[in-house]
Amino acid sequence: MAAAHLTAGLGLKPQHYAQAVQCTDPGLWWEVHPENYLAEGGPRLAWLDAIRAQHPVALHGVSLSLAADAPPDEAHLARLAALARRIEPAIVSEHLAWSTWRGHYLPDLLPFPRTHAALARIAANIARTQDVLQRPIAVENPTHYLHIDGHDWAETDFLAELVQRTGCQLLLDVNNVYISAHNLGTRAEDYLGAFPLHAVAEIHLAGHHADPELGEALLIDSHDAPVADAVWALYQRVIAATGPLPTLIERDDQLPALEVLLAERGRAHAALTEALPCS
Repeated sequence: MAAAHLTAGLGLKPQHYAQAVQCTDPGLWWEVHPENYLAEGGPRLAWLDAIRAQHPVALHGVSLSLAADAPPDEAHLARLAALARRIEPAIVSEHLAWSTWRGHYLPDLLPFPRTHAALARIAANIARTQDVLQRPIAVENPTHYLHIDGHDWAETDFLAELVQRTGCQLLLDVNNVYISAHNLGTRAEDYLGAFPLHAVAEIHLAGHHADPELGEALLIDSHDAPVADAVWALYQRVIAATGPLPTLIERDDQLPALEVLLAERGRAHAALTEALPCS
């Protein structure tokens, strides 16, 4: 199934495999972190094959480290390409961040100054990734927790330039937009107004919570709660401008029953259906 025909999806978690393969909701698709499936066999890969036989699947990477000062690991790229050939994902995406340093993987998606040098380096890393995968990838806008000095580019302009230079697509995480605007004291609406929406291939929605020590002064992109009403409102603004786009509900912690997630996914599916142009 082409990405253009997807409506709302969910992140696939092992505890939901047995139920997920039985789901028949229209437009449903599943997204996984490919790092959990970069193997030549085993039960997880068998379950992913079974899910893929019933539903479209997207790959959302967390370890390519596109903003690092070195190219993506060649062995990792080769395994990712093999997985993509196996399941033929509807979308492949990755984060605008770095997570490796001198051969060591760090357990986070880390920020960087948006300099001219960083732009050239990241564009080269995206181009290399797309050459190996033989397909465009979608790059996700990051979450910000504090101001960083040294930027040459506004983030929306930086992303637009990456699209122009590499032909990549974008993954618009609306929760990231909301959290970043709150934490940095800017307006989410202004950011979305400048965002290159024409290049968006996928949207993410997720929950967040206030920092345990600082409270509402700092919001954390925790993926452990339902999508907030303010994020839903921003999402409605986006799809009013773009029309329906494949939309994922992300939930990575404090997982409820699958029925609860499917109900939240149903809210996004209904919004996308309403956003369809009249014939």
